[in-house]
Amino acid sequence: MDERFNRWLLPPLLALLFLLIVYQYVSPACPGAACPRRPPASAARRGGGPEEREEEEEAAAMPRLAAKVPFARGGPCRRGGFDMRGRDVIVFLHIQKTGGTTFGRHLVRNIHLEQPCYCRAGQKKCACHRPDGDKDTWLFSRFSTGWSCGLHADWTELTSCVPAAMERRGCAGNRTLRSVPAFQILEIGSCPAQRLPCPLSGGPEHPGCPVCSNTRAGSRNFYYITMLRDPVSRYLSEWKHVQRGATWKTSLHMCDGRSPTPDELPTCYEGDDWSGVSLQEFMDCSYNLASNRQVRMLADLSLVGCYNLTFMNESERNMILLQSAKNNLKNMAFFGLTEFQRKTQYLFERTFNLKFISPFTQFNVTRASNVDIGEDVRQRIEELNFLDMQLYEYAKDLFLQRFQYSKQEEHQKNRLKRREERRLLR
Repeated sequence: MDERFNRWLLPPLLALLFLLIVYQYVSPACPGAACPRRPPASAARRGGGPEEREEEEEAAAMPRLAAKVPFARGGPCRRGGFDMRGRDVIVFLHIQKTGGTTFGRHLVRNIHLEQPCYCRAGQKKCACHRPDGDKDTWLFSRFSTGWSCGLHADWTELTSCVPAAMERRGCAGNRTLRSVPAFQILEIGSCPAQRLPCPLSGGPEHPGCPVCSNTRAGSRNFYYITMLRDPVSRYLSEWKHVQRGATWKTSLHMCDGRSPTPDELPTCYEGDDWSGVSLQEFMDCSYNLASNRQVRMLADLSLVGCYNLTFMNESERNMILLQSAKNNLKNMAFFGLTEFQRKTQYLFERTFNLKFISPFTQFNVTRASNVDIGEDVRQRIEELNFLDMQLYEYAKDLFLQRFQYSKQEEHQKNRLKRREERRLLR
């Protein structure tokens, strides 16, 4: 009986086993192949594969900046439509004691160029011609064109002087020259189409957009750039420089077609220079241009009557200067920070599609860092530079947002490139 029972049970068991095998390999949910083991839900959300998981972990590891100042979505985005072979010019606004001399040398000696700048031994200026053999220059700076608009010309001086200065250099065919609006240097495709709040033509409703309001039909674009520095360090560095004999007394300070009168801009010293000045004396001079220098150098001074302090009350003047400096800085093609040399290098390269030969060096020990000051002195310097302190806070936030935006954009492009390469390999 057992034998008959076994013979009866065996065929159904074999049939059941056969059906299980067929279901495993010919299941409608997994046509033509065995069903793979289902990945965990977190892995499925990340794309499943080891390469995708690695990419997502890499993206998650990127630092996230908590922005202090809100900017428009397109605000952090800067890309160079800069054309060195065309009629574009980089204009470097050099603010004293912000590391501008070092950065200016990088521009003429440390960039990979088809036609490198020609620098003669023993001379500061270099000839930076365009790669197509044109004798025209693509760089307007101390180390390429000299102080063509005056010693350490500010934004007000440069924007009114640079076009005429370029024409004097024999630039044929330039009837009129123009600055580049901020939204015209946004790279279509990688940046949102939203424009910055600065129209092609200025107007009373946009008093803080002088870069854009200077535009007009012409054959040349100007890309303004500058460097900023922590106000306390910059102020101390300027004091040490003046203490050694610097005066910058040949600066023109041109505004609305004229230089300031001695009554509008008195000097803080008698004689040839202010050598040996103590920090206390330096701080006590109420008309010392070292105070809030970065705001003054970046603002449109014609909005406040230039150097005529009786044109409007002090609080209104300060508010207009600070807002103008912020707007001009935001609308510049590029600006860097002395305290972030490698990030400055990275953003410049991304903005203008140019590469430096050797990396920037971060100097943590400077003359300013060697000055030992107490907390009360530091607080006094911050009070004297209260506009610069606000501008630097704004600039630092915008700078780091731009850096983070560019890093994320670069990461995204690299990830898409790797995915395409894997797809082609499959």
